Amino acid sequence: MKTKLFTVLAFVFLFSVSSYAQDYKSAIGLRFGYPLSASYKTFLSEKGAFEGVAGFRSFSGYSWFNIGAYYQVHNDIGSVNGLKWYYGAGANVYFWSYDTGFAGDGSTSIGISGVLGLDYKFANIPLNVSVDWIPTYFINGYGSGFAGGYGALAARYVLN
Repeated sequence: MKTKLFTVLAFVFLFSVSSYAQDYKSAIGLRFGYPLSASYKTFLSEKGAFEGVAGFRSFSGYSWFNIGAYYQVHNDIGSVNGLKWYYGAGANVYFWSYDTGFAGDGSTSIGISGVLGLDYKFANIPLNVSVDWIPTYFINGYGSGFAGGYGALAARYVLN
């Protein structure tokens, strides 16, 4: 998985050197990470953006659905047109379900998250890609405490 992510990122960076990127207002797509999530991102100002995500994961007897919202501050990387780095914070709600043989096993967790990533808008096609890391501190429920974070590669269709 890490090799594939590195290959995709290398391709994006190599391609971006020869293209001129444009800004965008809103985009919708998928975050290919942990978990697979739908993503909607919109800029509220020149640097400030809101991203909302909803994801689902199922694995060996447990599953979860999460909803998250993040505020991100974007900054240009001057050497590559269209490439920005961003940081921010937000919150998540996780709904857990366990198949342990007991009826009704489940839980709800609330998490506070940080965000750190790279964002790129292709110049000639309506495509935005990003890669980020979202460390989360769970306030309650399953996995209370700090989680190392979840990384993802996102691909979004630019709406305007």
